[in-house]
Amino acid sequence: MATHEHEITEPVDLCLSDGRLNPSARGWSRRPLHRSNLRGWGRTKRWEYWCVTTPTHLVALTVSDLDFLALNTVYVLEYGPGGREFERTAITPGGRGVRLPETIAGAPGSPAVVVGPPRPTGGKVRIEIGEEDGGTRLRARCLTPSSPKRTVEVDLFAALPVGHETLSVVVPWDERRFQYTSKHTARPASGTVRIGDEDLEFGADAWAVLDHGRGRWPRSVDWNWGAASGRTDGHTVGLQFGGRWTRGTGATENALCVDGRLSKLGEELEWHWSSDDFLAPWTITSPGNRPAVDLTFVPFHNRSTRTDVGLIANRTDQCFGHYSGRVRDDEGREIVVDRLLGWAEDVHMRW
Repeated sequence: MATHEHEITEPVDLCLSDGRLNPSARGWSRRPLHRSNLRGWGRTKRWEYWCVTTPTHLVALTVSDLDFLALNTVYVLEYGPGGREFERTAITPGGRGVRLPETIAGAPGSPAVVVGPPRPTGGKVRIEIGEEDGGTRLRARCLTPSSPKRTVEVDLFAALPVGHETLSVVVPWDERRFQYTSKHTARPASGTVRIGDEDLEFGADAWAVLDHGRGRWPRSVDWNWGAASGRTDGHTVGLQFGGRWTRGTGATENALCVDGRLSKLGEELEWHWSSDDFLAPWTITSPGNRPAVDLTFVPFHNRSTRTDVGLIANRTDQCFGHYSGRVRDDEGREIVVDRLLGWAEDVHMRW
C-alpha cells in the first residue's frame, strides 16, 4: 500500500520566484503545507468548492477565479421525488472583487474569502468562508431562481477535529503547468440552510468536503472526481478519488481517510461509467490481486451543467449517490463500504 510519491512534512512554496513550479513542492502531505504563491496571469485557476451532505439534502458553495472570469455559485439539492433543486451562479467578467488567498481553510492564519454584496439582488451571490476555532464557517446568501423574493441563507460549520488528516498534492504536467489541490473529506458539519421561512437542518449525519485548487492549467482538460464521507463498518470513512487528468504526471489525488488517518494511494484507479446513461452504476477499482479500492457507485441524481461563455466551455455531469464495496488502508485493514453517500463526476473543461 505504500505510495511511491514523496511525502512533504515541512512548509514549502509552490512556485519559484519566476513563477515556475518549485521542484521541492512536488509531492503530497497529510495537512496543508504548500503556500500557493502563484504570480501573474494566464491559465491561472484558483477555487474553493465546499459540499456539505446529509442523508436527505446537500448544499454546495463555489468561489472561483479563472483569470478572465469569476464564477460564484450556491447549489441546493433535496433528494427524492418532489425534492427541490436550484442553482444560483454569479458571473463576474475579469474576476473583479474575487481574490483567493495563498493559504487555505484549516491552515493557521488563513484570511477569509468574501465575495458578493451583503444583500444580493437579482442573480448576485454572497459567499463568506472563514476560519473559526476548530473549523471553517461557511455562509452564503442569494435569491432562489424561481422566486425573486425568496432568500436562501446558508450558515454551516465544517469542523476539523484535532489530528484529522487531509490530502494535499501537487500534480505537475511540466514546470509551467501544474495544479496544487487540497482535498478534505469526512469533516463533521452542522448548521442550517434557510429557504424563505423553511429550515434545512444539518446535524449528526452531516459531512463536509473541500476541494481547494490553485494552479496553471492546459487549455483543455478532462477529469473524474469522486468523494464520499460517513460512517460504515464501525469507522468514519472519507473517500477521495481522481482520474484521467493526473495520468502521466507521476502523481495522483487518490486517498482514503479512516478515522482521521490518511492512506495515500499512489496508483491510478480504473473508472468505468456510461456516458450514455450517467445514472447507471459506476465502478472504481485499483489494480492488483488485493485491490485497495473495489467499489460500485450507484447514482440517484445527475447535476448536469453545460456552459459556453466564449473563452470557457464546460460540460459537467456530477452524479450524487452511494458507494458500496471494499477498501483497504495502509495498515491492511479491509473496510466494508455500505452505501456511503457522495458523488462521482465526469468533466470536460475548455478554459
